Amino acid sequence: MLRRCLLATIGLLAFAGAATAQTAAQPPAPTAQATSSQETMEEPEIGDHWTYEVRDEITGDLKSTITHTITDISPTEIGIRLAVLGKSDLGFQSYDRAWDMITNGIWRSTPNDGMGIRAPLAVGKSWPVKATDFNSSNGISLKRTGTAKVTAQESLTTRAGTFETYKIEIAIESRNANDTTKKYLSEQQIWYAPSINHWVKRANVSRSDGRVRDRSMAELVEYGRR
Repeated sequence: MLRRCLLATIGLLAFAGAATAQTAAQPPAPTAQATSSQETMEEPEIGDHWTYEVRDEITGDLKSTITHTITDISPTEIGIRLAVLGKSDLGFQSYDRAWDMITNGIWRSTPNDGMGIRAPLAVGKSWPVKATDFNSSNGISLKRTGTAKVTAQESLTTRAGTFETYKIEIAIESRNANDTTKKYLSEQQIWYAPSINHWVKRANVSRSDGRVRDRSMAELVEYGRR
């Protein structure tokens, strides 16, 4: 149980809320908004929303359909509500203005999770990732280190439309602060579209004990403004 909790945190934190949700219903068909609302969203506004399908890349199964909606904006933070199709429970996350996660349910990252955007983006640009993740319910603390690098500019098409994106590759090593012999590895690929100020696709591979524990992919299927 402990390892499962740790891997869920070390893996795609952006998939939080979807990681534990099993899809009981089929995702909604694309709406007219999903194919026609190619509006600029560089600056966040309350009500902005992005819907993703999350798939298990090992089995190909659809794990969940999850919508991220901005609920609060301050000069330093953005609040996000997570809603999973077929589930009544809601999750909440907070980010800084560069989309670095600060809180995710019972987890808090100090100063943040380091998985956000370092504008202006350019191919070849890289930056270090360093954070401490703390679980308030059981006292687990993880030390996270790694590197993020912009490796390409790519045109990417999903059900939500076609987007010009920056591909960012991130490699993370996390260790239990109470037992540094326990090491967890995560590799992520993020396709970020400045035009909608969010990611269009996100892939994650998590490993421990030399074995793959999770391989997931999230892809944008709809987005819009209030």
